[in-house]
This record gives sequence, C-alpha cells and structure tokens, in this order.
Amino acid sequence: MRKFILDLVERTVATYAAAFLGLLLADKFDLTSISSLKAAAVAALPAALTVLKGAVATRVGDSTSAALLGRPRE
Repeated sequence: MRKFILDLVERTVATYAAAFLGLLLADKFDLTSISSLKAAAVAALPAALTVLKGAVATRVGDSTSAALLGRPRE
C-alpha cells in the first residue's frame, strides 16, 4: 500500500505542477495577478482527476501502482 500511495502522490504533484505551469505560461507568467490564483485553482482539477484515476487503477491494473497497466505476470 505504501508503494501505491507514493506512486499516486508523485503522479498527482507532477500533474498539478504541469497544469499550473502551463496555465501560468499561457497567461504570460504574472504571479501577482488574480489570474494566477485562478490558474492555481484550475490546475487542481487535473490533479484531482489523477487521484480518481489512481483509485480506479487499483481495480484494473496492478494494485500496488497507480498505473492502468496490466497486472504483472508471475
């Protein structure tokens, strides 16, 4: 379970960072504007969807990973 949690946290943080930086770059990287705060809030949506996808992945793929890949063959 610990491996799964670490995997999911890494994926969620990476998704949030990518979405937030993408929105900031699209808005000309002005950290002092209100739109930066909106970008931070909007970037939380893909991160939340990553958590949901990770939860679904435990039922579909390997239960120790947040990936939708197939279960490892033994």
